Amino acid sequence: MYENAVVSASWVADRLDEVRVVDVRDAWEFDGIGHLPGAVNVPFDEFRSGETSETSPDEGGEPAGADDEGMLPGEETWERLLSEAGVQIDDHLVAYDDTHGVFAARFLVTAELYGHDTDRLHLLDGDYSAWSREYETTTETPDPEETTYEVRTPDRATLVDYETVRESLDDDAVTIVDTREAWEYEEAHLPGAVQLDWREFVDDETRGLKPREELESILADNGVSVDQRVLLYCNTARRISHTYLVLRHLGYEDLAFYEGSLTEWRERGGPLEGDEAE
Repeated sequence: MYENAVVSASWVADRLDEVRVVDVRDAWEFDGIGHLPGAVNVPFDEFRSGETSETSPDEGGEPAGADDEGMLPGEETWERLLSEAGVQIDDHLVAYDDTHGVFAARFLVTAELYGHDTDRLHLLDGDYSAWSREYETTTETPDPEETTYEVRTPDRATLVDYETVRESLDDDAVTIVDTREAWEYEEAHLPGAVQLDWREFVDDETRGLKPREELESILADNGVSVDQRVLLYCNTARRISHTYLVLRHLGYEDLAFYEGSLTEWRERGGPLEGDEAE
C-alpha cells in the first residue's frame, strides 16, 4: 500500500487520514497562500545544511560541515523539528513543496538518513500548485500535539565517503551520476561520470514527474542501468535527493550518494575531468 517513493495527488487525497503530510515551504507561504488539509509545516531553511550546523548520524553527532559525511542538520535539530510538528518515527510521511518536489525530496532523504523507514517516505508527485488545481487547500493553522521523535540507525548506508567514491572510479559495476547543470559538469566532474540534471525528470506543465517510460528512456540513453550500482553526487543536497527518489521510485535498489564538495575532492587529491579540472 505504501510502497511508492513518489505518489500521485489522488493517492494522497484518498489517504489524508492515514498519512502525515509535511509542507516544507516557508511559513509565510504555508500560512498565507495555503496548504494541504492536515499538513504540518517544517520549512526547508530549518533543516537545510549549513557549515556550522551539519552533523552525521554515523559520527556521534560530531560536526560534519561540508565533508564527505554529507549535509545534515544534526540529530538534535531534526528531532526537535519533527517532534514539534507532531511526527512519529513510524508515521507514513508525504512531503511536498511548490518547486516540483526538489526541496521536499531533501526532507525525505534526511528522514531516511536518520532512520525513518524508507517504505514510509513518499514524495507528492507534483507540488502545491499542481495539487491546488484539482484538490482542496486550506489556510487553517494546524495545532499538532508534540511528540518525542527519536532518530535511529538507518537500515542501509546510502551516504558514502570520499574513499568509497574514489574506489568506485575504477569499478565497472558502478555508474557515477553528476546531478548538476551541464555548465557545472563541463567545468569539472568526476572521471567517467554522466551528467543528469534533476529537471530532466520533471514535466513543467504538470509540475510532476514525466511518464515512467520517458524517465526510463532518459536513464537508458545516459547509460544508467537498474542492474548497476548508481552513485550520485552534486554540490547541493536537494538535487541529489530528488534524483535519488526518482531512481528508487523506478526500482533502482543499489543506490548511494556522496555529498562532499568538488573543492574538497580536489584538495584531497581526487582526480577530475573537464575544462577547469587541472
